[in-house]
Amino acid sequence: MKTYIITRVLLAVPMVLIILTIIFFVLRILPGNPVMALLGPKAPPQVIKAMEHEMGLDKPIIVQYWDYLKDIAKGDFGNSAYTGVPVIQELMQKFPATLELTIFAMIVAVSIGIFFGTYGAYHFGKTLDVAARVYSIFVYSFPVFWFGIMLQLIFGVWLHWLPVSGRSSPFMIPNHIYTGLYVIDSILNLQWDVLLDTVEHLVLPSVALGVVISSIFVRMVRSNVLLSLSSQYVVAARARGASEKKVLFKHALKNAMAPILTIMGLEFALLLAGAVLTETTFSWPGIGSYLVTRISYRDFPAIQGTIVFFALFVAIVSILVDIINAWVDPRVRY
Repeated sequence: MKTYIITRVLLAVPMVLIILTIIFFVLRILPGNPVMALLGPKAPPQVIKAMEHEMGLDKPIIVQYWDYLKDIAKGDFGNSAYTGVPVIQELMQKFPATLELTIFAMIVAVSIGIFFGTYGAYHFGKTLDVAARVYSIFVYSFPVFWFGIMLQLIFGVWLHWLPVSGRSSPFMIPNHIYTGLYVIDSILNLQWDVLLDTVEHLVLPSVALGVVISSIFVRMVRSNVLLSLSSQYVVAARARGASEKKVLFKHALKNAMAPILTIMGLEFALLLAGAVLTETTFSWPGIGSYLVTRISYRDFPAIQGTIVFFALFVAIVSILVDIINAWVDPRVRY
């Protein structure tokens, strides 16, 4: 297991390095001057040159790249050109909101995927199975931002059931912030009205993001449970007189979960990427909204830092999922 973990960590390093390199050079190839974007077109030339020197933009691009690699290796993401605040500090302020949204969206996606996938496989060829397949095709075609707007229109504007934007109502935040996750913090503070308000704000963005991703889980769970149901151990369990419920969940679904765990890790990355559009649609104050704002200001350090932060987080999640997968299925090894 130690060799497997070390190998998996070493394989993540080039992935992060490639992403970091691509985003660094793409930002510099794109037209426009980040200093001009910050100061405006009427800024004096000497002020522009002074700021370019301060940001290191007057150095050869290879020197800039090497300096950036050294800073990243030390955990220094640089300071935002827009606010002057360290990028890592701003990211850590925004990250809990994105993490909370991603976790709830993943709960929605996995719950729908396991329910429709499992029962669709069990009722193979029947109405529920057909409904599961149609559902997976139908929702996969939804653009997440369009689906989010439709949910806002129906449940926020027409029915007035749920809030359509923000993370909480004014003055409805936990008294003490322990984790940055409002659901957990409101429980720790015993503020049930804040908890209810937070959950209400989470429903629409979580459903918008989770439902689109759930189609992949429906297909994965259905195909793997179908394979498990035709296995010898399921036949043996039925021959021993095990109930159909026990056969389905203890034998078929449990043994089908190993490859699904791997997909969950990969889909977590997709959820984070989708969170950029979802956060913009619902004015959610997370990393996605932060990234969109900083792109408009051509804030190089903030954009690079956000992408590298995403890449590192996705790499860590993928490694953890692979380790769990290897623990569940001893045949998984490099």
